[in-house]
Amino acid sequence: MNGQRFTLKQKFTWVDILNSIIKGGLFGIITIVVYLLVVIVTTPALSPQDAVKAVFILNSPIMIGTGMGVGIQTYLAEYSKKIGCKLRTKSTFSGNSGGTVATSFFSFFSLIPLGCCGWWLYAISFLPSIFGSGLSAVLINYSQPLAYIGLVVIFLFNGLTVLKIMKEKKKRNLQYK
Repeated sequence: MNGQRFTLKQKFTWVDILNSIIKGGLFGIITIVVYLLVVIVTTPALSPQDAVKAVFILNSPIMIGTGMGVGIQTYLAEYSKKIGCKLRTKSTFSGNSGGTVATSFFSFFSLIPLGCCGWWLYAISFLPSIFGSGLSAVLINYSQPLAYIGLVVIFLFNGLTVLKIMKEKKKRNLQYK
């Protein structure tokens, strides 16, 4: 291969693209369903309908954004497999997963005043012993902005994944017809 660049010519069919989109959409929907189930299970004081209603009133952008972020990451992972790109899944997916967990964790705090997520009150009671009272107060008082920051992290890792895919395509001089 002395200095020669190779060109990989590959055709993507609509079925390949559609399967990647469906898988990404499915994982995004599963993320939203799991989020709602956590709210329902940790909210014995409210009926499931009232708990879900509270989530949609207060946290719908966070919940939907988290589902979209996970769905996009799944789509990007499928796309990278199709082109033979070996992403380092540790850095990309752990960052995205960390953002998802942080976003969900902080978003639950904003539901507590409405009677949702009573279990999280128990979790909050341990914060001062773990983080100290000052940091605990910040985590509780700024839970909503912190949840949005977590959402930004999710989409930043998606952008990082796109950049890695583009860099890999450029490095290998991939061409598609």
